[in-house]
Amino acid sequence: MLDRPPVPDSFALRARIGMRRALGELLIRGWEATVELAAIGPDTRRGHRFGRFGRNSVICFPWNTIFNEQYISIGERTMFGPQITLSAGMVPGQQMVSDPVISIGDRCLIGKGSGIVGHLSITIGNDVWTGHHVYITDQNHGYADLDLPISLQVMPERPVSIGDGSWLGHGSVVLPGATIGRHVVIGANSVVTGHIPDNSVAAGVPARVIKQIS
Repeated sequence: MLDRPPVPDSFALRARIGMRRALGELLIRGWEATVELAAIGPDTRRGHRFGRFGRNSVICFPWNTIFNEQYISIGERTMFGPQITLSAGMVPGQQMVSDPVISIGDRCLIGKGSGIVGHLSITIGNDVWTGHHVYITDQNHGYADLDLPISLQVMPERPVSIGDGSWLGHGSVVLPGATIGRHVVIGANSVVTGHIPDNSVAAGVPARVIKQIS
């Protein structure tokens, strides 16, 4: 007759399951409290570093990279999702030639995992919303010098502007010199390099107007 494995004690098993559930709930509550307490708002120590941080605005925790906040202006009731990158210049402590370098209006929503990296001028109007993982920059890498790694080459900065009430879809990229008008839809995964007029829908690589909103 084959030996059977011992049957675990039902009380001990229930106790272990209950302890795991309680520990899991404790970790969840701890994380939720951390997210709430570590968010950056206008009245926090980190929020005071910004050139402007409007009332009821928030940068959700955790974030990826934030530096040179004194060159960044944020309006009122604007929210940045977690894992955001928000920086002026290439390194902390860099002296910029313009102020603000990044200006973001009221009631904006910048999606999770997005990045806004400015060197000269990025202006985002009021009521601009983005999907997740959107990238906006006013400087790019050069590649003309064959004797220098591309990582060490930079192209001149070109201002970027995004008009009031526009929407940028998931994964879209806005490159130096792009101007997006008011009430514009940018399709997901599009790359904006030029001018997109008011009241239009644009998509593609590079993004082109595919519909005018009348």
